[in-house]
Amino acid sequence: MASTNIKKLKKVKRSGWIGSVIAFFVFTILFAIGLVLGALALGTYVLESKISTEYEAIEYMAGIYEKGLKSGDDRVFDFLDEEGRAYIIRDKDGNVIHQNGENTCSFEGEKVKMSRYKYKIMVYRDSEKDYIYPENGELNLDFGEIYDGINEENYAAADDEADEDIDDEDFFNIEEKDVKMLGMPLWISLDINNSQQEFIAKADYRLNIHDLYLILGIVIAFLVVVAVIFIMMFVKIIRGIIRQKRIMDLFYTDDVTQGNNWMYFIIKGEQQLKKRRNKDVGFAIVNLSFVNYRNYCVCHSVKRGEEMLRRVYDTISSKLDKNEICSHVTVEEFALLLRYEDEESLRVRLHGIVNGLENIDMNHKFGFHVGVELIDKSVDEKGLVVKRKDIDIEKEYNYACAACVSIGETDESEVVFFDDKLVEEQRWIDKVQERQSQALANEEFLVYYQPKYDPKTNELRGAEALIRWNSPEFGLVSPGRFIPIFEKNGFITEIDHYMIQHVAHDQKQWLDKGIKCVPISVNVSRAHFIESDLAEQIRDMVDAEGTPHELVEIELTESAFFDDKNAMIKTIDKLKGYGFAVSMDDFGSGYSSLNSLKDMPLDVLKLDADFFRGDAKDGRGEIVVSEAIKLAKHLNMRTVAEGVEIRKQVDFLASQGCDMIQGFYFAKPMPRDEFEKKYEAGKAEIDDVNVDSEKQ
Repeated sequence: MASTNIKKLKKVKRSGWIGSVIAFFVFTILFAIGLVLGALALGTYVLESKISTEYEAIEYMAGIYEKGLKSGDDRVFDFLDEEGRAYIIRDKDGNVIHQNGENTCSFEGEKVKMSRYKYKIMVYRDSEKDYIYPENGELNLDFGEIYDGINEENYAAADDEADEDIDDEDFFNIEEKDVKMLGMPLWISLDINNSQQEFIAKADYRLNIHDLYLILGIVIAFLVVVAVIFIMMFVKIIRGIIRQKRIMDLFYTDDVTQGNNWMYFIIKGEQQLKKRRNKDVGFAIVNLSFVNYRNYCVCHSVKRGEEMLRRVYDTISSKLDKNEICSHVTVEEFALLLRYEDEESLRVRLHGIVNGLENIDMNHKFGFHVGVELIDKSVDEKGLVVKRKDIDIEKEYNYACAACVSIGETDESEVVFFDDKLVEEQRWIDKVQERQSQALANEEFLVYYQPKYDPKTNELRGAEALIRWNSPEFGLVSPGRFIPIFEKNGFITEIDHYMIQHVAHDQKQWLDKGIKCVPISVNVSRAHFIESDLAEQIRDMVDAEGTPHELVEIELTESAFFDDKNAMIKTIDKLKGYGFAVSMDDFGSGYSSLNSLKDMPLDVLKLDADFFRGDAKDGRGEIVVSEAIKLAKHLNMRTVAEGVEIRKQVDFLASQGCDMIQGFYFAKPMPRDEFEKKYEAGKAEIDDVNVDSEKQ
């Protein structure tokens, strides 16, 4: 779970700004590529424009030469020389026929493709100023040579008469008529006279201030656009980081305390545990529960309760060191990650924290339950302390919670450390829950019967059905070890059905044998009474076995009467209408017994065994029992005293008119076959009485 949450956290972090960063870098790369390609495209366009103009002029000169050659007019050379352009005419063997101007043609070249023409043009490099050169079928510029040419003031005035030298600064501050140009020569070749001759002329592309302004303007425009986009992207990234921080604050913040929440605890806590620098540090994971917090809210308000939680959180946080954690995790629970050196000093510290919390409000004394799980140093197979790697903070916190739950329902503050005993209890619970369904299907649960006798005549008047678990793995298990587990997980309703069916089945078999049967009571848990058709379920199960209803008594614990009273009364009325007797078990164990008797139409009242334990020298217990029996008789109810173990108690109950006694004095719970013998005997044999009970 913690690893899953960490993945979610990383996803939240990435979602805040990583997309903008990626987009930023992608844009930068694309722009750089686009800028290079654009510059190349622009340069190629400008260059081709200039070269095309020169090519047309040279093509015109070549045409004049061909006309003069055909007409035999020697003046054609004079006309061509007047153009002022250097040119060379060669035959097909490369011999120069005619030349004008300085020959700087390198005769190193190739045919290049220009966008304006469908065919390729033969061009040669200039041997002195190699600014433009053909390569791979395209024209290229050598920007390094151009830069050197400018710095060397290797340029000419636009006006042929202006040949004075000017420096770089003047180059950008002269009037248009005095614009200086950098000559960039290239030799263009045309085949003439049916390819018997080659006309080669010097094309001089001049780079002037207007061209520089154009290129510079375009570059500046590009840079401005990029700067704006870069600023927008940067602002977006900053906003993403701020938004991501706000999201993280919400992700880690508890709504009630405005402090750390559960996600903060499991993520930051696990990080603390796994840090290399903390490998030598012992940690304690603590579950601190605010006892009766909900009652406080009921008495005051939820708002006041939340204010109290904030005070609790602030008080705990004020007692923690820098690298320790406190988080509000559930309504009334807090999770703590503390450093400790030894268990005793930690216990003292926790009691100090609890003492401070108990009196956080001058008008109330609060209680706090504290469960602690210790996380010691992690060692390798050589016994060396190593970094914790496989720690699961949620699992460790559950151990702390288990220790806290083991405290029980007391309102007093208490600190409990998780130990092997609690581990064994949890393992036992898991084993029981894993095997409960299979055990039921295999009928591993046994019905034991404890007889109820008339204290005056020792005659068998009834019995109570009790359960035992005869497990192939665990042996014979007493109900105290598994019934509470079934009550918590809801499996107790299946046990109720199981017991009713088996008691009805046994009763029917005994009837078929001719045995005079007595009513046998079966416990039905309070969880069953939420079902509106409970009475019908019981009726149908007993009828399926063919057992008279009066031989099955439904026994309810007093605690069941604290639930929905109207539903309880309705179910009891239905059961009585179907002919079942209904009894209240453990009368006197709670605080609402008399009120329950007033409202519930019960048939049998069972006096709790605690009435008959302890030393009541002043006779107060006997007075209570005596009056309870009288009260039951006035309400037309039979009475059963359970837990009776000595003769003196039997004599007293007989004198008070108690109808039945259930306890070790007469008989312990016993298997079906043994109880059948009691059935057949009819009366309790005093020799069967537990001798040890007389000694108590």
